[in-house]
Amino acid sequence: MDSVDIQADLTKVLHTEAEIHTRIAAMAREIEADYPGENLLLVGVLKGAVMVMADLARELKLPINMDWMAVSSYGAGTQSSGVVRILKDLDSDLSGRNVLIVEDIIDSGLTLTWLLGNLRSRGAASVEICALFRKPLAAKVVVDVRYVGFEIPNDFVVGYGLDFDERYRNLRDVAVLAPHVYS
Repeated sequence: MDSVDIQADLTKVLHTEAEIHTRIAAMAREIEADYPGENLLLVGVLKGAVMVMADLARELKLPINMDWMAVSSYGAGTQSSGVVRILKDLDSDLSGRNVLIVEDIIDSGLTLTWLLGNLRSRGAASVEICALFRKPLAAKVVVDVRYVGFEIPNDFVVGYGLDFDERYRNLRDVAVLAPHVYS
């Protein structure tokens, strides 16, 4: 879906599909430099990271494995609740593995802080984070993120996997959702 198809629901486009793909390619080069010859385990956080994970995995020129975890702290609202629930756990054993958490967005950092602790407790050799978007003004805790695509304002955004009430994930760009949609 293109932004013009739903322009009445959006206030502005923050990043186009082309800008996103260019930045993902650059992050892939950084990851390859940091993990030469490694068999890296990418852990995608469902559902939002699906687009990022797919494009990052295809862009990487090193051996990888992929697994998925679903955690939630939102429900149907627009603010993180801070209470984390595991909806789907990993199938992979993390013992001795280099793990790269792939996220669509970091806002409060509460969910990701919990996830980092959880994965590190499973015996991984290393756990790092790759996030396409980060909202610095929304942070409630400091999270060390190794790879960040874009820093964005503290607006409610949708597209490229990001949703509101399970809608707009298939928007190719990332855009600010108009308040009349979620008010």
